Amino acid sequence: MQNKMKKNKLTYFFLILAGVAIGGLVFSNLEFTFPAKESQVAISNQVNLASAANTFQDKPIRTLRDFNEAFVEIAESATPSVVTIFTEKTVNRRFISPFDFFGSPFDDFFESPRRRGDSPNGRKEVLRGLGSGVIVSKDGYILTNSHVVDNADTIYIRTHDNRKLQAKVIGTDPKTDIAVIKAEAKDLKPITIGNSDDLRVGEWVIAIGSPLGEKLARTVTQGIVSAKGRANVGLADYEDFIQTDAAINPGNSGGPLVNINGELVGINTAIASRTGGFQGIGFAVPSNMARQIMQSLVRTGKVTRGWLGVTIQDVDENIAKGLKLDKAEGVLVGTVVENSPAKAGGVKTGDVIVEIDGKKVRDTIELRNTIARTAPGKTVRLTLWRNGSLKKLAVKLDEIPDQPVAAEQQQEMSDLLGFKTAPMTSELASRYRLQADAGKVVVTDVDPSDNAYRAGLRPGDVIKAANRNNITSYKQFLSIVGKMKEGDLLFLLISRGGSNVYFAFNL
Repeated sequence: MQNKMKKNKLTYFFLILAGVAIGGLVFSNLEFTFPAKESQVAISNQVNLASAANTFQDKPIRTLRDFNEAFVEIAESATPSVVTIFTEKTVNRRFISPFDFFGSPFDDFFESPRRRGDSPNGRKEVLRGLGSGVIVSKDGYILTNSHVVDNADTIYIRTHDNRKLQAKVIGTDPKTDIAVIKAEAKDLKPITIGNSDDLRVGEWVIAIGSPLGEKLARTVTQGIVSAKGRANVGLADYEDFIQTDAAINPGNSGGPLVNINGELVGINTAIASRTGGFQGIGFAVPSNMARQIMQSLVRTGKVTRGWLGVTIQDVDENIAKGLKLDKAEGVLVGTVVENSPAKAGGVKTGDVIVEIDGKKVRDTIELRNTIARTAPGKTVRLTLWRNGSLKKLAVKLDEIPDQPVAAEQQQEMSDLLGFKTAPMTSELASRYRLQADAGKVVVTDVDPSDNAYRAGLRPGDVIKAANRNNITSYKQFLSIVGKMKEGDLLFLLISRGGSNVYFAFNL
C-alpha cells in the first residue's frame, strides 16, 4: 500500500514537471507588452513633467497590419497633447492721404493730425494669429514658439476635446524661438519629453499641428530625421535644429515633433521653401534645448546664458596646417575680451579649443551653444592646442553682459517711443557735456513729429527712471519699455543740466 502511494506521488510530480515544460514552450512564442504607468517628475515648484515611457518602439512587426497599427498607436498617444493656439493683437490703423507723403502746404499754418500723432481716420484693428503648441504638464504648461505668441494681447488654446481655454505667457526666449504659456485647467494630457540627443539621422518622426487653419487642427504627418545640428539657418540666435521631411506648413509652428516611442523630441519651428509651402525641409528646436529654456523661464522668468568672452572661428585645412594640427577640428580663438572669464582663466589668442568638459568640439556653433546653455558661475574644463601641444584650463563662466540692441529691434523701439536711446559711454558724455556717472541711458535722437518731442524730450537727456522704476542698467530700461505698446503712457524722470524733470506722454 505504501509502495502504491509513493508510486502515485511520483506520477503526480512528473505530470507537474511536464505541465511546466509544455507551458514554457507554448508561452515562449508569445510577446507581452505591459502598459507603462504614468508618473510625474518635478522640474520646479510649479511644473510636473510626464515621465511615462511608452513601449511602441519595442512592438514586434510581423505583418503590414502590425506596421500600420504601430503608427496609429503613436499618433493616438501624442495627438491629445497637441493644442491649437489663437492670438489677438489690437493695433491702430491709419488712413494716410497721398498728400501726406509730400507734406501739406498748410502745415506751416496748422498742426496737422499727422504731426500730432493723431489720426481722424484712425481705427483699431484686431490682428489674429494661429499656431500650435504641446502640453507638457497636467496643470496646463504648454511649449510653443516665441513667434507664435509674440506681443499678443490675448491668447486662447483649443484642446483635442474641443475645450477653448484662455492662456497667459509665462516667458519667451526669442534667441531660441521658444515660449512657455499656461492655461488654467486640470487633467490635461501631457506628452513625455524625450532625449533629442539620442535621435539619429534616418529615424522616423511624426509632426503634429494645425497647418493653414483651425479646420485642419491636429494634422499628423510622417517623415524621417533628415539631419541634426543645423545652424546658420537665420531663424534664431542659437540654432541647433533638427531637420525633417515630415510635412510642416504655416500653422504647424510650435507643434511637436514626435519619435516612434511617442515622445516629444522637437518643437516644429519653420520651413525652408521657395514657394511658401512645404518642400520637404522643416526645422525643429531639439527637445533638450526646449526643456532647458522652459525650466529657466518657469523658475526665473528669464534665460541666463554662460559667457566665455572670446571671438572664435572654425578651423579649416589651411589653418590646421599652419597650427600643425593633425586634422581640421576644434575652434580657433581670435580676440580674448578684457575682464572676461576667458582672460581670467588663461585663454590666449591663437589657442584652438578642441574639447570642453571632455567632449570634442567640432565647430563654432557647437562651442557657442555649449557655453550658452551652461549656467553662469559654473567652471568648464577646456582642452586647448597651443604651440604644438595640448593644454588644459579651468574657466569659470560669467553671465552674458548687456548686449547692444540689434538694428531692427532698435528701429522698432524708436518707432514706438518716438526717440532713440543708447547706454552711457565716455563718448556720449563728452558729446552732450555730461558727467560719466550721470546715468545709464542717454537720449540720442527725438522725432520732432512725435509726442515725445512735444512733451519736451531732447537729445542729451539722461533717463533716471521709467514708469516709476529707477534705471540701473540699459538692459533694464529696454525690458521696461519693451513691454509697452502703442497708446500706453510713458512716465519718465529726466536729468538735464543738473535738474530733474518729469515727462509723461502717450506712445
